[in-house]
Amino acid sequence: MTFSVHGLAVSRGIAIGRAVLVASSRIDVVHYFIDASKVREEITRVRVSRDAVMEEITRLQHDLPKDAPHEIAALLDVQLMLLQDEQLISGVKHWIAGRHYNAEWALTTQYDTIARQFDEMEDEYLRERKADLAQVVERILRHMKGVASPVQAAVRAGSSRKQSQDLLLDDTMDVPLVLVAHDISPADMLQFKRSLFAGFATDVGGKTSHTAIVARSMDIPAVVGARSASQLIKQDDWVIIDGDAGVLIVDPSPIILAEYGFKQRQGELERERLNRLKHTLAVTLDGQPIELLANIEMPDDTLGAVKVGAVGVGLFRSEFLFMGRSGKLPDENEQYLAYRKAVEGMQGLPVTIRTVDIGSDKPLDKLAGKAQDRHLNPALGLRAIRWCLADPPMFLTQLRAILRAAAHGHVNLLVPMLAHGSEIRQTLALIGQARAQLDKKGLAYGPVRLGAMIEIPAAALSVNLFLRYFDFLSIGTNDLIQYTLAIDRADELVAHLYDPCHPAVLRLIADTIAECQRQGKAVSVCGEMAGDVSMTRLLLGLGLRSFSMHPSQILAVKQQVLRSDTGKLALWAAEVLASEDPAALLQA
Repeated sequence: MTFSVHGLAVSRGIAIGRAVLVASSRIDVVHYFIDASKVREEITRVRVSRDAVMEEITRLQHDLPKDAPHEIAALLDVQLMLLQDEQLISGVKHWIAGRHYNAEWALTTQYDTIARQFDEMEDEYLRERKADLAQVVERILRHMKGVASPVQAAVRAGSSRKQSQDLLLDDTMDVPLVLVAHDISPADMLQFKRSLFAGFATDVGGKTSHTAIVARSMDIPAVVGARSASQLIKQDDWVIIDGDAGVLIVDPSPIILAEYGFKQRQGELERERLNRLKHTLAVTLDGQPIELLANIEMPDDTLGAVKVGAVGVGLFRSEFLFMGRSGKLPDENEQYLAYRKAVEGMQGLPVTIRTVDIGSDKPLDKLAGKAQDRHLNPALGLRAIRWCLADPPMFLTQLRAILRAAAHGHVNLLVPMLAHGSEIRQTLALIGQARAQLDKKGLAYGPVRLGAMIEIPAAALSVNLFLRYFDFLSIGTNDLIQYTLAIDRADELVAHLYDPCHPAVLRLIADTIAECQRQGKAVSVCGEMAGDVSMTRLLLGLGLRSFSMHPSQILAVKQQVLRSDTGKLALWAAEVLASEDPAALLQA
């Protein structure tokens, strides 16, 4: 009987095939107490396995094929960083030496401790890094037990099946497969292209999980967060993965199969058409040039941005250089080299570097430390520029690194979460101080355009104040929506109220764009709304001419731009703004 399972759409396209089922890959852990004489031996067991996993990942990096998506190399870097995290290592030693837990129990206990910190994070991308930590811990546990990953076994089976087919050993084996798993690690994904798998679905994961990021980069139809998929779907069931709608259709009827087969062919043709737009200028029907920029997290992400024709980086989230370091933050030279690599990777195109957006809800926050429990509402606490201004030496280190990187290309410096004039003046004073420090040291640096994020309603309502001090503004729609509507996006009980089309949200965005236009200042949108093709026409109608998004979304947005007439859209956008139900007009 046909039924459907709903998840999150993270990578476009349709995949149809027989299910290869991999249930939860979590390895069973036995809990027992050890004698004091065994403490050193248990600590050594964890260390040896941890070192072996690090060696495996390093080897994977070294052996990466040339056509492997650059995202996989970056994600393997993150896993190496987590393996070296002092909080993980010292915590495991504590549970073994202090509580006399066996090695496996100590490792899983420390994972649970750190995982709770990830759950409290406001930033969706950082929250998703919990899955990377889980994969790292699982790899260590599997090495300790000598057990292979069930996902890798399934992927290898698919590869073997493909090789057998290639050798014409069995003509009946030409059946597409789809993988249904609890989760898939970047290491598992490395083998995906060499197997018969046409797509995959996972029980866990979000739109910014590494699984989703790699799926988009490899152009594999995928649905994540389909919580009960691996329990409801049986081995060898026919499954349709609708990566556009975020739905799995199990045991489809012949009519549904035919319908999705047609959609699949249409999708392939559409992707081919989009790929032909890579080198087409983004200009509307009425001749308005539109700037399509990329959001990146790591310096290597510039490769993907250039590949799809981004005309610059509109948001380099620098906080990912600070992840998993337990308070040992990157020094000036490390940051300078990373920013320089991104600048050079964009080959002369502009790079907008956002200063660190970290807060009291993050495990890397050295300010939280022992006072972690004091932060009852981290989203409203000491995060982003508030954290930076509370730690001037740390902030000055980052500012000097960004200024030095500006000597190698066109750099914009973007400051998040500003709301007060006093914060603006303190920030500008510290930027001036950073320049003076570089002058004193005789280090070269370049000019930067200064920008501010508009992501707090107070900032949107004070846009004139911001335009007195900044060269450009960037609207962070994710946080702006959250703060305007008092919605915690991570709270499933209220997440359905998170509404980009709420009249108040649209008014704040429209007014910010209009005032920037009136004063001749640049403005962009860098939140999820920028890459949502259903919002492209509305943003164009509101006067937006600069969009920054994940590189995978650029070509689809460009297609919308090429089909739009901003003059006609301006009239329609005014109607949407005046409506009590803007979403209904958008759908119409």
